Amino acid sequence: MISNDDLRVPISDNERMILDIVRRSMPIGRSSIAPRTNLTQQSVHRLIEGLIERGFLRIGAPLKGMRGQPSPTIELAATAGYSVGISVNTDSATLCLADFCCRIVEEEELEIGPQDRMRTLDALSERLAAMMARHSIARSQLIGLGFSISGFFVDEGRAFNAPEPLRDWSLIDLKPILKAQFGLPVWMDNNATTAAVGESLRGAGLWCSTFAYLSFNYGFGGGLILNGRPYHGFHGNAGEFSGIYEPEEAHHRPALQYLLRALQAEGVDVGSVEDMRRRFDPAWPGVEAWLDQTMPLLNRLVATLVTVLDPQAIVFGGQLPRALGEMMIARVRMPSSRPHRYNAPPAEARLVLAETAGDAAAIGAALMPLKMIYFL
Repeated sequence: MISNDDLRVPISDNERMILDIVRRSMPIGRSSIAPRTNLTQQSVHRLIEGLIERGFLRIGAPLKGMRGQPSPTIELAATAGYSVGISVNTDSATLCLADFCCRIVEEEELEIGPQDRMRTLDALSERLAAMMARHSIARSQLIGLGFSISGFFVDEGRAFNAPEPLRDWSLIDLKPILKAQFGLPVWMDNNATTAAVGESLRGAGLWCSTFAYLSFNYGFGGGLILNGRPYHGFHGNAGEFSGIYEPEEAHHRPALQYLLRALQAEGVDVGSVEDMRRRFDPAWPGVEAWLDQTMPLLNRLVATLVTVLDPQAIVFGGQLPRALGEMMIARVRMPSSRPHRYNAPPAEARLVLAETAGDAAAIGAALMPLKMIYFL
């Protein structure tokens, strides 16, 4: 087990590069690491040995099917440390625990709604203790806490302006409250950005370094990953995609609260966005009408992202039901469908569903401390 002292020792940029190479290609032959860096073989060997000695890397089984002497493999040490993630939506709060390999140890959603902040935090703290006991994880092995919530930053990034159901979480500095409750270093972001971080580590980010993440929740927003790193903008609110719409268009933007209301008006028995995600049926009355109203606004956003950001991919995620996401992607009108000079349109982004299974925001929150400290 890695010690608290080892967790506190800063990781150099070159060590982070080595850890990230191993993370992306695990298991990887030891001899295959140096060619992926700008360092000499001797420097890479020294860095690897240091990371093994400190407990962050381990030697794995040799790769099979190779000519000559098999090269020993290098892997991340899963038990080197653990990271905690909390995601608060308008109708749910989820706790997530991840190991050093960015694998999810356990994910659990509270049965209670998150409207009462202190009641929710007390319940999450109790669940975390029980979760750690089930997996024999010591408190000293925890690296940090990632926290995410629906809404946008205000007060120079110290507070969130969350939707009305989360008034008790809004316009206050949550970081000292979270530190006092959990006794851990805290990283905070909105749900859309942490979901994008999770996708960068466990999903589309494994093959794509620059993408826009569309977060379909009770509200609608997103996150941007540029060259593998989350982009926050000057005020921390990059990805507030709903801001491109006029006030009179707001009720047609692709926020799932409006689909929920449309379904309920048609007599479909769904109680929340999360309930809708779990039980979604494309044949429900109201789905097609909602798509007809919403897709023109989504098409405008996609065209804006493609022409301004030029991403490699646009990821459809959040609490979006998978079948609904497939219906939306099939209806997107890309800018390349317009006439172009010489019939030669520019290359465009791939439209894909999020590849991170589970609560994307909670998983991304749990991975955020790992990414910020140990990986690129």
